[in-house]
Amino acid sequence: MTITVENVSKRFGNFAALDNVSVEIPSGGLVALLGPSGSGKTTLLRILAGLERPDAGVVRHEGRDLLDRPARERDVGLVFQHYALFRHLDVFENIAFALRVRKRPKAEVNARVEELLRLIQLEGLGRRMPSQLSGGQRQRVALARALAAAPQILLLDEPFGALDAQVRQELRRWLRRLHDEMHVTTVFVTHDQEEAFEVSDQVVIMDHGKIEQTGTPAEVFDHPASDFVLRFLGKVNVLHGTVADERARVGELTVAAPGLRGEERAARIYVRPHELEIERVPGPDRVAAQVVRLTPLGAALRVELDAGQTIGRVQAELDRGRADALGLRASEPVFLGFRHARVFEEERRAA
Repeated sequence: MTITVENVSKRFGNFAALDNVSVEIPSGGLVALLGPSGSGKTTLLRILAGLERPDAGVVRHEGRDLLDRPARERDVGLVFQHYALFRHLDVFENIAFALRVRKRPKAEVNARVEELLRLIQLEGLGRRMPSQLSGGQRQRVALARALAAAPQILLLDEPFGALDAQVRQELRRWLRRLHDEMHVTTVFVTHDQEEAFEVSDQVVIMDHGKIEQTGTPAEVFDHPASDFVLRFLGKVNVLHGTVADERARVGELTVAAPGLRGEERAARIYVRPHELEIERVPGPDRVAAQVVRLTPLGAALRVELDAGQTIGRVQAELDRGRADALGLRASEPVFLGFRHARVFEEERRAA
């Protein structure tokens, strides 16, 4: 049941939307295509749906060539960012549409729609019109409509992008529970890291038509394959230094750089805010810094620091217990160190 994409390329004029892309999507998995605008994720989704045809490459499902089948024969459910519900049909008929087109028996249609109304938690609302629903409810109806004919593949193109933050969070959790119940092979396009990590089993990170890294959310966050992946996945301090013989240096600080041997050359040292250490007293591998600004973030505190000309301004994040113990105040001197850092040289090879 695996979907296999092999060496797929697609150009629009001079623009390479996909450049020799290969990836496997496991049966029953929920895979997020994650990347910035223009990275190729929606083009790949449209190729899977049959809405675009690649210039080169192969796409297989269950070992059979998917590209030979027209979109209507691919057994795919598709949901877009904008709900695209039929305004003149009520909720029940919107969900029933695909079944009625297939001329399924009335009893089967009624049973399937009622089952899906329960799954999307809209029991009793089948006779409401789309205009009478909230945005989150309409998107759930769109998902139910895509699932009505029991497709083998569900494709979601930024389905929550038009909703406000709180509704998006609620629907993400709901989609994850729905997937765990139905186990439909699902491909989910998003540019939101938090959304991808919360919902998916596997993340495919794309940039400029290429796949930068594939793995579980934990794998790509903890072991980024390139500096692009590291920068894209959340906030990070980027420091400029040098690396030689598996040690990187920025100012007076040094960090391990396993695998980066040889002569000294330019390097970038990446430290996430929660990986910076702040102390009140000097010590080995610490540099003097000054607190610039403190910003409460719920259970955490963001601390902006100035660590001098070589290192510059950086941001740290501390849990409130640690922050309270330090008793930080703006303009006060502190000492800064790295709990963990990642090093990349110019060839984008990871340490």
